[in-house]
Amino acid sequence: MKPLPRSFYEPSAEVVAPLLLGHWLIRNLPSGPCGGPIVETEAYLVGDPASHGFVGQRPRTRAMYGPPAHAYVYLIYGFHCCFNAVCRPEGIAEAVLVRAIEAETGLDAMRQNRVAPTPIALTNGPGKLCEALSVDRMLDGVDLCDASSPLYIARNPNVARFQEERGPVTVSVRIGISKAATLPLRFFLGGSPFISRRVRAGAAPSSG
Repeated sequence: MKPLPRSFYEPSAEVVAPLLLGHWLIRNLPSGPCGGPIVETEAYLVGDPASHGFVGQRPRTRAMYGPPAHAYVYLIYGFHCCFNAVCRPEGIAEAVLVRAIEAETGLDAMRQNRVAPTPIALTNGPGKLCEALSVDRMLDGVDLCDASSPLYIARNPNVARFQEERGPVTVSVRIGISKAATLPLRFFLGGSPFISRRVRAGAAPSSG
């Protein structure tokens, strides 16, 4: 599977986030590759109070400042990891959080990494997909444009058809944040059963 080029990640995370829908997040494990198509993302931007880069560069957030097309992996609640794809030129902290993928490749490996009652429950959330794919802080900063990398994003040559089948592409506010909570920076394929949450109460989604 051919990785997306670095130029794909050079625009703002707000542009990249919906474009990632349908492309494949791939984790290379000793047992073989596992992963699936991305179906839910969130953008975190420069000047965004909800972004980890808002207060300036710290050792924890170094990878978020680039260069683009690298992984930014952080820990939440002291236990769960979240995976982000870094965007914009080096020195500008923007990233796309991948919130959900459809579990398609390497299901046996994913089930060994994460106990879940259904395939949907394996990867229908940012912490869940990282657990299922064995993504942790050791992968912070890895190159997403290298097919030999332990983690990369592969081009889906049929991405337009996939988006049409799982569509519509829907925009809503982001989930689980208190700052800048009204910004429409969450993007998902409304027809996918792997979406982490359908609609936040009181927030009307729009379709693109």
